[in-house]
Amino acid sequence: MNRQYSDKIIVKPKYFNTKFMNLTHKMKVSKPQLSFWQILNMNVGFLGIQYSFGLQQTAINPIFLYLGAHEDMLPILNIAGPVTGLIVQPIIGAMSDKTWSNRWGRRKPYFFIGALLGSLCLFAFPHSPILWFAVGLLWILDVGNNMAMEPYRAFVGDKLPEKQLSLGYQMQSLFVGAGILLANGSIVLFQYLFGSESVEEAGKIPQWIYYSFYIGAFLSLTTILWSVFKTPEIPPTEEELENINKIKKLPLSQRILNPFIEIKEAVKEMPKFMWKLGGVYLFQWYALFIYWQFTTPLFKKTMGYTTSEAASQAAKMSLTYNTVTMIVALALVPLTLRYGGKKVYALSLVGTAIALFLIPFISDPYMVLIPMILFGIGWAAIMGIPYTMVSKIVPQERRGVYMGILNMMIVIPMFIQTLSFGPIYKYLLSDNAINAMLFAGMFFAIAAVLAMRLKESVKIR
Repeated sequence: MNRQYSDKIIVKPKYFNTKFMNLTHKMKVSKPQLSFWQILNMNVGFLGIQYSFGLQQTAINPIFLYLGAHEDMLPILNIAGPVTGLIVQPIIGAMSDKTWSNRWGRRKPYFFIGALLGSLCLFAFPHSPILWFAVGLLWILDVGNNMAMEPYRAFVGDKLPEKQLSLGYQMQSLFVGAGILLANGSIVLFQYLFGSESVEEAGKIPQWIYYSFYIGAFLSLTTILWSVFKTPEIPPTEEELENINKIKKLPLSQRILNPFIEIKEAVKEMPKFMWKLGGVYLFQWYALFIYWQFTTPLFKKTMGYTTSEAASQAAKMSLTYNTVTMIVALALVPLTLRYGGKKVYALSLVGTAIALFLIPFISDPYMVLIPMILFGIGWAAIMGIPYTMVSKIVPQERRGVYMGILNMMIVIPMFIQTLSFGPIYKYLLSDNAINAMLFAGMFFAIAAVLAMRLKESVKIR
């Protein structure tokens, strides 16, 4: 295996012994091309992670409503996702960059522990006796999900040669669709089988919701284990391993601070492309959080549904767009190779904006599923194309921390939304879920315009 190295010293604060200064190695490592089935096996674990996120999108907010939350409280109750993502993902990314175990690998220990934590929370969630117990569990669940997801993004970049990155990340997009599809399909199925016989009681979670969470607890752990045992990691180079061992010998206080310094240095040297992508993400993810939070209230208003019926309709919406995501995810690979990721990405955001503009004005429960075709294409692009573009331009030895920073760009808009949208919804949008959905559509249109300004950069050397 031919390798080329050139070292760049990161300047540390004075309390760091220069003997153990961290060296980042700019290298080009030959990676074997993997078969379609090998790429599929390495991404199976994403199914369980995304099943959990699917429940968060569709089932968590109805549970909050069952337990007595008011609609204008939903944004702030969902603050766990942005805060834990902001803190956990970049730290875990930086830590996994500097981790190696001959038995467990580099990224796999983190997403296994995260999946185990998430599995336990999913099992306990429907048993929440009061609102604040459920909110607390959501915080722990989000820690587990973020701990599992961030190294998984870097894992694909670690394993695949550049020409297979698009296939690798669109395969993740396929499993995003499959996981959320299963989550929402289970909600629709169990509500259909058992929901009609139940009577909604204030402060009580219906029994039919329990089963979806039990399935999630099982999938969260078993799918991760499948990928852990099926996919070996590429060992670090001798220079990387020497650097990792030096960090292990540092005093505990310095080892704790090291990931934060790695994040700081990575942000300072971040490619201009990522800063521009952050602008797209600001509007895109703010809008997505509105959609997930206010779909159930929207159908209560436009279709006169109860909370259970509206939650089931919201699950059907998610079921539809994630089915489309599964179908088109891999089809986007040749399109991005031919026309470029930027154009396909921007056009998909335009389609998503159109979908959100249409949904509030359709009162038929079946016709309202049609805009979800556009939404599903957009979701497939959102969950794959930006990761491919970023993975091509960041250095291998900082892949984990940059994937963490990319996910910070997701959670910062969500954090802003949880703090700002409650008052916007109440005072500017007149407590009206229809207006909330139109607001989200406008933000997607802005994101599409900003996406057209992206210029794919060359790899940092």
